Amino acid sequence: MDHQLATSLWQQMWQGLRGNAAAHPLPTFVDNASFPAAFAVSELAATSIGLATQATAALINTSRPVEVNVRLASRWFQHSFMPLNRPAPAMWDAFAGDYASRDGWIRLHTNAAHHRQAMERVLGQHADRRSLAREVQRWSAGELEQAIVDADGCAAEMRSTAAWQQHPQGQAVAQEPLFAWQTTDQAAAPQWQLPEARPLLGIRVLDLTRIIAGPVATRFLASLGADVLRIDPPGWQEPSLDEEITCGKRRAVLDLTRLADREQFSHLLREADVLVHGYRADALERLGFDAATRQALAPGLVDVSLNAWGWQGPWRNRRGFDSLVQMGCGIAEQGMQWQQSDKPTPLPVQALDHATGYLLAAAVLEGLRQRLANGYGSQVRLSLARTAWLLQQHPAAPGSDQSAILAKTEDNLPFYELTQWGLGVRLRAPSWLPGTAQLCATPGCLPGTHPASW
Repeated sequence: MDHQLATSLWQQMWQGLRGNAAAHPLPTFVDNASFPAAFAVSELAATSIGLATQATAALINTSRPVEVNVRLASRWFQHSFMPLNRPAPAMWDAFAGDYASRDGWIRLHTNAAHHRQAMERVLGQHADRRSLAREVQRWSAGELEQAIVDADGCAAEMRSTAAWQQHPQGQAVAQEPLFAWQTTDQAAAPQWQLPEARPLLGIRVLDLTRIIAGPVATRFLASLGADVLRIDPPGWQEPSLDEEITCGKRRAVLDLTRLADREQFSHLLREADVLVHGYRADALERLGFDAATRQALAPGLVDVSLNAWGWQGPWRNRRGFDSLVQMGCGIAEQGMQWQQSDKPTPLPVQALDHATGYLLAAAVLEGLRQRLANGYGSQVRLSLARTAWLLQQHPAAPGSDQSAILAKTEDNLPFYELTQWGLGVRLRAPSWLPGTAQLCATPGCLPGTHPASW
């Protein structure tokens, strides 16, 4: 790990989190291995996890030092749960991935059934990837990207960093803060105990996030004792992530297009301390839950939101995922140049998702600290594209030691985790705040396992 890169990342993160407050000293970093990558990926892992942990320390007002294991933090950016005596679930749909077009590269994201169907409305159904690849080659990358987006699908043309910086969306993202803060109305003094061992015990977190970034945030909050209730829509499935990302949470199903379910959601929101949501920019507004309505229902709410492509610009409502943002903003193209490859070379992990997840968790913890101090609620916005821009300002140092991230037996917690799918082991927490455990109390579960109630 490069200490200078970590220091720069930390300073920008801390300034985003705390404004003009003097930068807090870096956590202590140990076991300084690094991912081989064009950018400072392990440094991003260590500092983002360190920021969430330092925000925990600030909330409970302790000066105890934070320590981060860089190699273990990097492993958490890969996965934290390993099934035993059974294969891990497939991470990608058979047709997801990078394809050569007539004039460049494009990535198709087809993991969700409706996104695959959108791709097929444009490119047709194919028996295998080879057949699909032949069809993609008939298109220009830009035209195909737009056609799939217009069909309500997900795709991204591979752009260079320079092309992204000249793109209207890239220009909009570069002008956004890493954390976009807004203070809201004052509420009654919270009745929080904040015990040092489980700081978020009794804090109610309403979770409207899916896939990776948002669930990473709420998993971290759950590991500190928060009561996390995740709401999924009917029929939603993400079998590749159920065990990995939903530990410590309860999971209910509501259809927010139905009046009765919206009323139930309103009831839940009134009793929530925190809302974390990853819908597209105007999605909750179209359902009748704009920012003002959310604050009116829950004065003092810590309201933290995420989207893919940023909150301003023409793509603010475009669907997106980590792998698509890496393609669209120049990371995959820069990786190709760095590795001297003839195909897109993304980061070795979905670092935008994981890092943004810990930044979201830090924002929640800072919002709770501010509410405890002055009684005011807050709204905070982050995006994958803005995290990408932060990382792109931190290319790997030339000639830096980039050793492999190795697994060690002592990385695992000393007990098995029993889920409804079978046994597995989970990594121990990559950061350490003395006296404060980071441990989820329950294993992952399926949507609808629990009622939509506190």
